[in-house]
Amino acid sequence: MDRSTFRATFPSGVATAKQLVAAGMRERTVYRRCLDGGPWQNPLPGVILLFSGKPTRRQAVLAAVLLGGPEAMVTGLEACRRYGLRRGPARPQDERDPVEEVHLLVPHRRQVRSVGYVHVERTTSLPDPILRSGVPLAPLPRACIDAARQLRTEGAIAELLSDAVQRRLCTVAELYRELEASSRRHTAMPRRVLRAVADGVRSAAELAAKRMWSSTGLPSPMWNVEIYTEDGVFLGKADCWLDDVAMVWEIESSEWHMSPEDHDRTVERAARFTAAGAVYTASKPKKIRTDPIGVARVLRATYQQAAARPRPPLRAVTETARPPSWHEMA
Repeated sequence: MDRSTFRATFPSGVATAKQLVAAGMRERTVYRRCLDGGPWQNPLPGVILLFSGKPTRRQAVLAAVLLGGPEAMVTGLEACRRYGLRRGPARPQDERDPVEEVHLLVPHRRQVRSVGYVHVERTTSLPDPILRSGVPLAPLPRACIDAARQLRTEGAIAELLSDAVQRRLCTVAELYRELEASSRRHTAMPRRVLRAVADGVRSAAELAAKRMWSSTGLPSPMWNVEIYTEDGVFLGKADCWLDDVAMVWEIESSEWHMSPEDHDRTVERAARFTAAGAVYTASKPKKIRTDPIGVARVLRATYQQAAARPRPPLRAVTETARPPSWHEMA
């Protein structure tokens, strides 16, 4: 096989030793090329990188899939990132950063073991994969739950699951179904967080805010609701809304302000709420964590201020009550 045909046959630069032998190479030649100083690498049993440099993340993931076999698919955090989820544990910033772990699902009958950066999970409930950029992925709800079972903090789980729900890539119901179908191991924390997400929590900061709310002694609020004027003008989505007095509590999680434009929109939204008569207050996530008593004191004072004036004719609409957009119906 000449060089051009070889590159066309293995365009990703990743192959199994068996594939190379089937293409006409001797097995001894394949592994000799992987010796120190040789042109190839053998990072996983039976898997060959057809170059000597550092692999890209995609090449490392493809190598993991080849280890798992023809029915293997990527799940967990790596799959979530490939679906476009941005929140949750930090991801590598560069395509050539190493892959910390690739979580694979393989049929239960396959005798494949975890090795190196590859975590292999044998399962009797293997879903149909979804191909993204040549990488077979578990469906997003399955990938999210598999990732959540591996995470060890409620904040990281909340950021991951809420990102999928908030961006409408999957529903809370779909996540619940996957959670019920999964192994019971390491599911207690994801269950608690998913209940909070179902109640409207959309970030780790909001989860902390919801947890401390009972200490305020104030009525139960609505979380992540859209606020409209009497004439139907949309003002914005309130992190926390006390409907009886038209009060907004915002969690100023500037961690997710990706640009000055995003910050400007946050400021403009606060101005719209205030101009329409809502009483507005905001807290930083760090303040909620380090001084919950002080935050509760401010919230009680703000509530009293809101209750002392006539309630403006504003209305809150939950996501379930809001009519679907044309985009959502398409």
